[in-house]
Amino acid sequence: MNIKEIKDIVTLMNENEITEFVIEREGFKLSIRKGQQFERGPLITQVAAPVQPVPAAGSPEEEKPPQDEGVYIVSPMVGTFYSAPSPESPPFVEIGQEVDEETVVCVIEAMKVMNEIKAERKGKILEILSENGEAVEFGKRLFRIG
Repeated sequence: MNIKEIKDIVTLMNENEITEFVIEREGFKLSIRKGQQFERGPLITQVAAPVQPVPAAGSPEEEKPPQDEGVYIVSPMVGTFYSAPSPESPPFVEIGQEVDEETVVCVIEAMKVMNEIKAERKGKILEILSENGEAVEFGKRLFRIG
């Protein structure tokens, strides 16, 4: 399901005074409710490093650390990822920066509402996995923390 389809659903809900809509298909579930505000932080997932074959001696691959290690902050919603509060402002976080549970790491705009996303854990930003202005889906990895 893409952003246009979701916007169409919201438009139909507004035109027909529908207050709740739920759709489930192919392992995807979307639930929209009007008239209620929910506070929800980012989803955080822990991913174990996959077992990788040992490279031959002298191979440049032996220098690379596994990229799936760490904890990820993932998008709690569909929207547009913004790395800074405004185009003129510096980014909320940079690679190597220490964060804690209350550190705002980005903003996701959803239906013209700016939603601050907090780290919700202590650690160091190891990777920023989304570009400023990029459309993100629910569950997309935004940051890797170590």
